[in-house]
Amino acid sequence: MTAKQRIPGFDIARAYAIFGMFIVNFNFSFGSVMAPTSPTGHFLNIFTGNSTAIFIICAGMGVSLMTHGNNYSKEEKAALKSKIIKRSWFLFALGLLLYNWWSGDILHFYGGYMHFAAFLLFVPEKYYLWAAAFAILIFHILLFIIPIDTGWDFTTFNYTDFWTPAGFIRNTFYNGWNSMFPWLSYFFTGMWLGRRDWTNKPVRRNTFITGLLLFIIFQSLRALESLHFLNSFWSDYITAEYFPPYLPFLMLTMGFAFMVIPVCMYIGEKCSNNAFISALQKTGQMTLSHYVIHLTAGMIIFAYITNKHYTGLLEDETPTPPAYIFVYSVIFYTLSVLFSVLWSRKFKRGPLETLMRKISG
Repeated sequence: MTAKQRIPGFDIARAYAIFGMFIVNFNFSFGSVMAPTSPTGHFLNIFTGNSTAIFIICAGMGVSLMTHGNNYSKEEKAALKSKIIKRSWFLFALGLLLYNWWSGDILHFYGGYMHFAAFLLFVPEKYYLWAAAFAILIFHILLFIIPIDTGWDFTTFNYTDFWTPAGFIRNTFYNGWNSMFPWLSYFFTGMWLGRRDWTNKPVRRNTFITGLLLFIIFQSLRALESLHFLNSFWSDYITAEYFPPYLPFLMLTMGFAFMVIPVCMYIGEKCSNNAFISALQKTGQMTLSHYVIHLTAGMIIFAYITNKHYTGLLEDETPTPPAYIFVYSVIFYTLSVLFSVLWSRKFKRGPLETLMRKISG
């Protein structure tokens, strides 16, 4: 497998991830994400964490696939490293601009992950797993040094000192929504997955089984916790969702990703000529554009439809019923898929993907 090969299943996984992020972000801004009271509300919350994990893991896979090769010269390696760094700074700057509109932005973190990754592009693949474990360890060490709620106003989920030097560094590396530690672990895990030979059936099977085992083990821990065998500290540690991203949450979401990605790879291999699967593949190739579009146009349209005031923070008005959020997410995603198909008839890449490549090479 060479770095220039495009794997259909990889793009399908990205398409799934961006759909999940539509649900999560629309629900955060307009729904009752913190206290769902209906089965539909609980269903929407299933996407929280899982979709973001797949999104970041796929990002790591993309970098790994782009730079995976055995015969690069010193000059070629330097050129690839430079390209990744330029893209990382593009995403970082775009994300900071978007942060003023959407406080849960992931792009500036995404740029940070890529910047770290640029210095590990050509190391033996085993070091990616070590780097992932190190990112998780650093986060857990920091928990003993800095209170996890430092800088947060949990009534609105606004980070009060984000634009100060200390607050920015703390948010970026420790207790932001998708801070470097521990979320880098997903990116490095994705880089390791990107080095797998996905044309090999045992690779897909073993990845799925690994994910299933992780999911069962840590979901079983949560089931045991519900029997109240543990004290409050361990109960909170095991059941925490998304924030703080403790080890059980990380393992659960990684396990889920390890199951979803091989399934997408299988679908991409078996159904590559299917028109619907092809449309999803095109959508997955434009996730950067779709991410920004749904957080701008998508939020404005939904606010207008529901007669709400969009703030970029946690919903502070009467929550929109979760069924409405789900239907809107599906409709907006359908339109996004249609846009991807139509756009790809004239252009090779999405709008923001094209801009990024013009800047980075």
